[in-house]
Amino acid sequence: MHRFYADGLGEIGSLVTLSEEDARHASRVLRMQPGDAAELFLDGRRFSAEIAEMTAEGVTARLISELPSTEATLRITLYQGLPKAEKMELIVQKAVELGAARVVPVAMKRCVVQLSAKDGAKKQERWQKIAREACKQSGRCQMMAVDSPIAFPALLAALKTHEAAIVPWEDARGYSLTAFHREHPDIRDLAIVIGPEGGMSADEIARMKGCGCQSVTLGPRILRTETAGLCALSALFCLYGELE
Repeated sequence: MHRFYADGLGEIGSLVTLSEEDARHASRVLRMQPGDAAELFLDGRRFSAEIAEMTAEGVTARLISELPSTEATLRITLYQGLPKAEKMELIVQKAVELGAARVVPVAMKRCVVQLSAKDGAKKQERWQKIAREACKQSGRCQMMAVDSPIAFPALLAALKTHEAAIVPWEDARGYSLTAFHREHPDIRDLAIVIGPEGGMSADEIARMKGCGCQSVTLGPRILRTETAGLCALSALFCLYGELE
Protein backbone atom coordinates (compact mmCIF):
# COMPACT_ATOMS: atom_id res chain seq x y z
CA MET A 1 0.00 0.00 0.00
CA HIS A 2 1.40 3.39 -1.00
CA ARG A 3 1.46 5.96 1.83
CA PHE A 4 1.30 9.74 1.48
CA TYR A 5 0.96 12.92 3.52
CA ALA A 6 -2.04 15.12 2.83
CA ASP A 7 -3.74 18.36 3.87
CA GLY A 8 -7.46 18.67 4.59
CA LEU A 9 -10.20 18.48 7.21
CA GLY A 10 -9.91 14.78 7.97
CA GLU A 11 -13.62 14.03 7.55
CA ILE A 12 -14.64 10.68 6.08
CA GLY A 13 -15.78 11.18 2.49
CA SER A 14 -14.00 14.51 2.09
CA LEU A 15 -11.36 15.30 -0.49
CA VAL A 16 -7.82 16.04 0.66
CA THR A 17 -4.77 17.24 -1.23
CA LEU A 18 -1.52 15.31 -1.30
CA SER A 19 1.63 17.21 -0.40
CA GLU A 20 3.49 18.58 -3.41
CA GLU A 21 6.32 16.06 -3.07
CA ASP A 22 3.96 13.11 -2.65
CA ALA A 23 1.75 14.26 -5.52
CA ARG A 24 4.76 14.33 -7.81
CA HIS A 25 5.83 10.87 -6.64
CA ALA A 26 2.32 9.42 -7.06
CA SER A 27 1.87 10.74 -10.58
CA ARG A 28 5.34 10.63 -12.12
CA VAL A 29 7.00 7.70 -10.37
CA LEU A 30 4.19 5.39 -9.26
CA ARG A 31 1.91 6.44 -12.15
CA MET A 32 -1.17 6.01 -9.98
CA GLN A 33 -4.64 6.50 -11.43
CA PRO A 34 -8.00 7.69 -10.04
CA GLY A 35 -9.55 4.87 -8.04
CA ASP A 36 -6.21 3.48 -6.82
CA ALA A 37 -6.07 2.74 -3.10
CA ALA A 38 -3.70 4.60 -0.79
CA GLU A 39 -3.02 5.22 2.88
CA LEU A 40 -2.89 8.85 4.00
CA PHE A 41 -1.46 10.60 7.04
CA LEU A 42 -3.35 13.73 8.05
CA ASP A 43 -2.82 15.77 11.23
CA GLY A 44 -1.49 12.78 13.16
CA ARG A 45 -4.27 10.46 11.96
CA ARG A 46 -4.20 7.59 9.47
CA PHE A 47 -6.81 6.93 6.77
CA SER A 48 -7.56 4.52 3.99
CA ALA A 49 -8.29 6.48 0.83
CA GLU A 50 -8.54 6.33 -2.93
CA ILE A 51 -7.10 8.66 -5.51
CA ALA A 52 -9.86 10.97 -6.78
CA GLU A 53 -8.22 13.26 -9.31
CA MET A 54 -4.79 13.82 -10.80
CA THR A 55 -4.10 17.07 -12.63
CA ALA A 56 -1.17 19.32 -13.38
CA GLU A 57 -2.14 21.35 -10.30
CA GLY A 58 -1.95 18.41 -7.90
CA VAL A 59 -3.46 15.16 -6.66
CA THR A 60 -6.57 14.79 -4.51
CA ALA A 61 -7.83 11.72 -2.67
CA ARG A 62 -11.09 10.80 -0.95
CA LEU A 63 -10.95 9.57 2.66
CA ILE A 64 -12.73 6.24 3.08
CA SER A 65 -12.17 5.25 6.71
CA GLU A 66 -9.94 6.07 9.65
CA LEU A 67 -7.36 3.45 10.58
CA PRO A 68 -6.05 2.64 14.08
CA SER A 69 -3.20 4.80 15.34
CA THR A 70 0.29 3.34 15.18
CA GLU A 71 1.75 5.79 17.71
CA ALA A 72 3.16 4.72 21.07
CA THR A 73 1.46 6.06 24.20
CA LEU A 74 4.92 6.33 25.79
CA ARG A 75 6.56 9.43 24.34
CA ILE A 76 10.34 8.98 24.20
CA THR A 77 12.78 11.71 23.19
CA LEU A 78 16.21 10.42 22.21
CA TYR A 79 19.03 12.86 22.97
CA GLN A 80 21.86 11.50 20.85
CA GLY A 81 25.49 12.52 21.32
CA LEU A 82 26.46 13.66 17.83
CA PRO A 83 28.06 10.75 15.92
CA LYS A 84 29.51 10.54 12.43
CA ALA A 85 27.10 11.34 9.58
CA GLU A 86 26.19 7.84 8.43
CA LYS A 87 25.60 6.67 12.00
CA MET A 88 23.25 9.57 12.72
CA GLU A 89 21.24 8.80 9.61
CA LEU A 90 20.88 5.17 10.70
CA ILE A 91 19.84 6.22 14.21
CA VAL A 92 17.18 8.59 12.86
CA GLN A 93 15.74 5.99 10.51
CA LYS A 94 15.55 3.23 13.11
CA ALA A 95 14.28 5.53 15.87
CA VAL A 96 11.33 6.33 13.60
CA GLU A 97 10.62 2.65 12.98
CA LEU A 98 10.78 1.83 16.69
CA GLY A 99 8.40 4.65 17.64
CA ALA A 100 10.48 7.48 19.14
CA ALA A 101 8.69 10.83 19.26
CA ARG A 102 11.74 13.01 18.74
CA VAL A 103 15.51 12.86 18.18
CA VAL A 104 17.76 15.68 19.38
CA PRO A 105 21.47 15.61 18.43
CA VAL A 106 23.72 16.89 21.24
CA ALA A 107 27.25 18.28 21.03
CA MET A 108 29.20 16.62 23.84
CA LYS A 109 32.78 16.85 25.05
CA ARG A 110 34.00 13.70 23.30
CA CYS A 111 32.09 14.09 20.04
CA VAL A 112 34.28 13.36 17.03
CA VAL A 113 32.02 15.50 14.83
CA GLN A 114 31.82 19.25 15.38
CA LEU A 115 29.22 21.19 13.38
CA SER A 116 28.81 24.91 12.87
CA ALA A 117 25.31 26.36 13.16
CA LYS A 118 25.09 26.54 9.36
CA ASP A 119 26.24 22.95 8.88
CA GLY A 120 23.94 21.80 11.68
CA ALA A 121 20.94 23.36 9.94
CA LYS A 122 21.82 21.60 6.69
CA LYS A 123 22.22 18.28 8.48
CA GLN A 124 18.90 18.77 10.25
CA GLU A 125 17.14 19.17 6.90
CA ARG A 126 18.61 15.90 5.67
CA TRP A 127 17.82 14.06 8.92
CA GLN A 128 14.23 15.30 8.82
CA LYS A 129 13.88 14.10 5.23
CA ILE A 130 15.14 10.66 6.28
CA ALA A 131 12.65 10.69 9.15
CA ARG A 132 9.82 11.61 6.79
CA GLU A 133 10.53 8.71 4.46
CA ALA A 134 10.93 6.31 7.39
CA CYS A 135 7.60 7.49 8.82
CA LYS A 136 5.86 6.64 5.55
CA GLN A 137 7.60 3.28 5.24
CA SER A 138 6.77 2.25 8.80
CA GLY A 139 3.21 3.61 8.83
CA ARG A 140 3.76 6.23 11.52
CA CYS A 141 0.81 8.58 12.04
CA GLN A 142 2.95 11.36 13.48
CA MET A 143 6.05 12.77 11.87
CA MET A 144 9.02 12.18 14.18
CA ALA A 145 10.79 15.49 14.74
CA VAL A 146 14.56 15.79 14.36
CA ASP A 147 16.03 18.93 15.91
CA SER A 148 19.14 20.86 14.99
CA PRO A 149 22.11 19.99 17.23
CA ILE A 150 22.10 21.56 20.69
CA ALA A 151 24.91 22.29 23.15
CA PHE A 152 25.31 20.36 26.41
CA PRO A 153 23.92 23.18 28.63
CA ALA A 154 20.76 23.16 26.51
CA LEU A 155 20.48 19.41 27.10
CA LEU A 156 20.61 19.93 30.87
CA ALA A 157 17.77 22.44 30.65
CA ALA A 158 15.74 20.15 28.37
CA LEU A 159 16.03 17.16 30.71
CA LYS A 160 14.11 19.05 33.38
CA THR A 161 11.08 19.34 31.09
CA HIS A 162 10.50 15.57 30.93
CA GLU A 163 8.64 13.38 33.36
CA ALA A 164 11.81 11.31 33.76
CA ALA A 165 15.21 10.94 32.12
CA ILE A 166 17.73 8.11 31.90
CA VAL A 167 21.27 7.81 30.59
CA PRO A 168 22.63 4.36 29.68
CA TRP A 169 26.27 4.35 30.81
CA GLU A 170 28.92 1.65 30.65
CA ASP A 171 29.94 2.32 34.27
CA ALA A 172 26.40 2.08 35.64
CA ARG A 173 25.85 -1.06 37.69
CA GLY A 174 22.89 -2.67 39.38
CA TYR A 175 20.09 -0.51 37.94
CA SER A 176 18.55 -1.84 34.74
CA LEU A 177 15.71 -0.75 32.47
CA THR A 178 13.59 -3.44 34.10
CA ALA A 179 14.21 -1.86 37.50
CA PHE A 180 13.36 1.56 36.08
CA HIS A 181 10.08 0.20 34.71
CA ARG A 182 9.17 -1.32 38.07
CA GLU A 183 9.65 2.05 39.75
CA HIS A 184 7.93 4.07 37.00
CA PRO A 185 5.19 1.83 35.54
CA ASP A 186 2.88 4.67 34.48
CA ILE A 187 5.34 7.13 32.98
CA ARG A 188 4.34 8.70 29.65
CA ASP A 189 7.15 11.17 28.82
CA LEU A 190 10.72 9.93 28.96
CA ALA A 191 14.11 11.23 27.83
CA ILE A 192 17.01 8.93 26.91
CA VAL A 193 20.54 10.34 26.62
CA ILE A 194 23.10 8.44 24.55
CA GLY A 195 26.77 9.37 24.37
CA PRO A 196 28.79 9.78 21.15
CA GLU A 197 31.50 7.42 19.85
CA GLY A 198 33.93 8.57 22.53
CA GLY A 199 31.45 8.09 25.34
CA MET A 200 30.53 10.58 28.06
CA SER A 201 32.82 12.12 30.63
CA ALA A 202 32.28 11.62 34.37
CA ASP A 203 31.59 15.35 34.63
CA GLU A 204 28.81 15.15 32.02
CA ILE A 205 27.24 12.21 33.82
CA ALA A 206 27.41 14.05 37.16
CA ARG A 207 25.81 17.18 35.70
CA MET A 208 22.99 15.15 34.14
CA LYS A 209 22.38 13.36 37.44
CA GLY A 210 22.16 16.79 39.04
CA CYS A 211 19.22 17.46 36.72
CA GLY A 212 17.44 14.30 37.86
CA CYS A 213 18.73 11.99 35.13
CA GLN A 214 19.11 8.36 36.28
CA SER A 215 22.04 6.29 34.99
CA VAL A 216 21.12 2.76 33.88
CA THR A 217 22.90 -0.29 32.56
CA LEU A 218 22.12 -1.99 29.25
CA GLY A 219 23.96 -5.14 30.30
CA PRO A 220 27.56 -6.30 30.67
CA ARG A 221 28.61 -5.59 27.08
CA ILE A 222 29.69 -2.18 25.78
CA LEU A 223 27.44 -1.04 22.92
CA ARG A 224 28.31 1.28 20.07
CA THR A 225 26.56 4.65 20.02
CA GLU A 226 24.38 3.61 17.07
CA THR A 227 23.34 0.46 18.97
CA ALA A 228 22.78 1.79 22.49
CA GLY A 229 19.86 4.11 21.77
CA LEU A 230 18.06 1.59 19.59
CA CYS A 231 18.58 -1.09 22.24
CA ALA A 232 17.12 1.18 24.93
CA LEU A 233 14.15 2.17 22.75
CA SER A 234 13.35 -1.45 21.93
CA ALA A 235 13.63 -2.63 25.52
CA LEU A 236 11.55 0.22 26.93
CA PHE A 237 8.77 -0.09 24.38
CA CYS A 238 8.66 -3.81 25.14
CA LEU A 239 8.58 -3.27 28.91
CA TYR A 240 5.79 -0.70 28.60
CA GLY A 241 3.67 -2.92 26.36
CA GLU A 242 4.08 -0.88 23.18
CA LEU A 243 5.11 -3.88 21.04
CA GLU A 244 2.02 -5.98 21.72
